[in-house]
Amino acid sequence: MSFEYFIGGRYLRAKRKQAFISLITILSTAGITVGVMALIVVIAVMSGFESDLKSRILGGQSHIVLMRHGGPFTEYQRVLKDVEKIDGVEAATPVIYTQVMLRASDRVSGAVLRGIDPETAGRVIKTLDKITLHSNPKVDKGEGISTNVPGIVLGKELARNLGVSEGDMIYLISPRGMISPIGHVPAMKRFRLTGFFESGMYDFDGSFAYIHISQAQKILRMADSVSGIEIRVNDIYKAKEIAERIVSSLGFPYWARDWMQMNQNLFTALKLERVVMFIILTLIVLVAAFNIASTLIMMVMEKTRDIAILKAMGATGKSIRKIFVFKGMVIGTIGTFLGVIFGFLLCSVLKHYKIMELTGDIYYFTTKLPVKIEFLDVFFIVSATLVICFLATLYPAYQASRLDPVEAIRYG
Repeated sequence: MSFEYFIGGRYLRAKRKQAFISLITILSTAGITVGVMALIVVIAVMSGFESDLKSRILGGQSHIVLMRHGGPFTEYQRVLKDVEKIDGVEAATPVIYTQVMLRASDRVSGAVLRGIDPETAGRVIKTLDKITLHSNPKVDKGEGISTNVPGIVLGKELARNLGVSEGDMIYLISPRGMISPIGHVPAMKRFRLTGFFESGMYDFDGSFAYIHISQAQKILRMADSVSGIEIRVNDIYKAKEIAERIVSSLGFPYWARDWMQMNQNLFTALKLERVVMFIILTLIVLVAAFNIASTLIMMVMEKTRDIAILKAMGATGKSIRKIFVFKGMVIGTIGTFLGVIFGFLLCSVLKHYKIMELTGDIYYFTTKLPVKIEFLDVFFIVSATLVICFLATLYPAYQASRLDPVEAIRYG
């Protein structure tokens, strides 16, 4: 061990008369620990929130939506075959969507109505893989009476808002009705609730309703047209590239949007929030770094005579700087190491135990707090902390190296 590290290690073990300096050293280490722990936990929660939100969004909607300028189109069967031939496309399904009102007994609620093809929709949107819808099912009403009442599937939150359970009748009211002698009359049709779906996203579960695509065409008077085609791809991060290939293959008037474009505002806000939280919480580490600097400055003042003797014995300014930089970096490294350990422990607790209740209409989901530790994030946190600690040691170490040994011994 070089004498700089040896002396730096001795200075870490303060004597009784230096108890105040020792207390500040402990507080500096604790400050670094708390700062690193807070950074790791907050960034892990935000990463988990983003990852969980992304998986729920992709579970409740397609990766790409293909549409046609000018509105619905009829040649969708041919387009479906052309789309499925494109490299990277896993599955595709036609869809019709509009806004409607749903009425059940004395309750009314707005909803986003989606007409789907049950045979192919489950391959594109995984939350729909277990639902069953028929175009004209025969439902036994009891007493041997049978009638054609089509089925409808609601999100669990929407069904709860309407106060309905499986088998109940629901009236669907569409603004696309007909013109009568008394004016515009909305279209109304009766459906039987045949099931529920749950994506885990409050917005989806509280607003989406699904019926068979043929029923949607009848209600909206669309003949054999659809609003668009929903597509699932093999690699979600190549969705934009695949969407461009689809549009290039089909040509005008078709256009497409991928899942990142459809949720761009949300993910941009999350990314910005992560950056802002990182900057704000880094201030905790910065305050602890100032404590390290103040500790070293007081140590330099306390050890003025020792520094002078070392210089008189031939120690260079570089060696003196190394002593105090070493002490500051030991404080920073110990604090960082403890912060990482406590951060990982707290993340593990948050991940496996439901510490707080999340409100679904605010946080999109109602499960326990999502936590995802990205080791690249931990690397950046540790690196940033050690750099801040290193910068905090430079000024005190520089001041120590500039001491004049003659003056220090005379007045020390």
